[in-house]
Amino acid sequence: MATMTAEERFALIQENLEEVLNPEIIQKILNEGKNPKIYWGTATTGRPHCGYFVPAIKIAQLLAAGCEMTILLADIHGFLDNLKAPIELVEQRALFYKQCITAILQAVGVSTDKLKFVLGSSYQKNADYVMDVYRMCSVISEHDAKRAGAEIVKQSDNAPLSGLLYPILQVLDEQYLDVDAQFGGLDQRKLFIAAKDWLPKLGYRERAHLMNPMVPGLQGGKMSASDPNSKIDLLDAADVVAKKIKKAEAAPLVVEGNGILAFVEFVLLPAAGLKGKREFVVKRERDGLEPLVYTDISKIQEDYKNDVLTPQLIKPAEKKKEKKVKNKGTRYPGGGAPPATGEALPIRSAEGDKPAA
Repeated sequence: MATMTAEERFALIQENLEEVLNPEIIQKILNEGKNPKIYWGTATTGRPHCGYFVPAIKIAQLLAAGCEMTILLADIHGFLDNLKAPIELVEQRALFYKQCITAILQAVGVSTDKLKFVLGSSYQKNADYVMDVYRMCSVISEHDAKRAGAEIVKQSDNAPLSGLLYPILQVLDEQYLDVDAQFGGLDQRKLFIAAKDWLPKLGYRERAHLMNPMVPGLQGGKMSASDPNSKIDLLDAADVVAKKIKKAEAAPLVVEGNGILAFVEFVLLPAAGLKGKREFVVKRERDGLEPLVYTDISKIQEDYKNDVLTPQLIKPAEKKKEKKVKNKGTRYPGGGAPPATGEALPIRSAEGDKPAA
């Protein structure tokens, strides 16, 4: 960060983002030689999956730009979202999330020394915060609360009142975490727009909002917890990961909605850049050709559209499994131990020489 100008820091902060609301707030802080304070929150509901690498890489870039990062483990939010789980369970899940997110950042070589984790329930039950929830409820209509949470809170007929409180809490978090900006996905845009309007109603200042694009899952479209084939869970075994990647939707010549290309764009390339060498290598030894070396996503997309880079090349390769030998026990002629069966080999990266993370 010491060698980066304010313009370079802002460029890194904006890289791969879909939209920034109130960017002048960030620019002013950078021009003053200070560090923007930014938070990213996650409701501790379902199991973390590889999609978490997308915000994790952005968090890594924000840290590299000198931002002070806070990760909110939103246990109460998880409880409020249509009561998906009892509060005692989401509290335990928050501990698991912290370990997973830390491991993701460490996997891409990011130091977590300047990263702060905050449990939502550690301050969201305080008297001042609860009073601000009441105050916000008095100035926000039911219609506006529903609209703000439309794409992030599960909607249903005769939904519990907790769904209306969810966006109010998320807006107030910006004030109580004392940040300059909130980072999240484009699906939270309505809530971020609401935050710009709602906080001044209580006399609090507006914040900037940084939005990642919605990255498609392995089957195209948004990663879905209800569709296990659309995502790779962090705890999936190697053979399960291999099968999911093999089944991934990656139509030849088609870039739009391609989850494999999106993962390269938003995870692998920027992760390589953070490590000092921004490139993505695809070996073609089986075809007797030189490897394809990419440093930017536009060239990857161009080659994919022109069938130079194919789904078979870009998907991680697997070693062919040995044919299994039937176990006949110890009574077959010759006796002794039966032949060893073939073992599944680990999935390998597109480079072909290292196990995939």
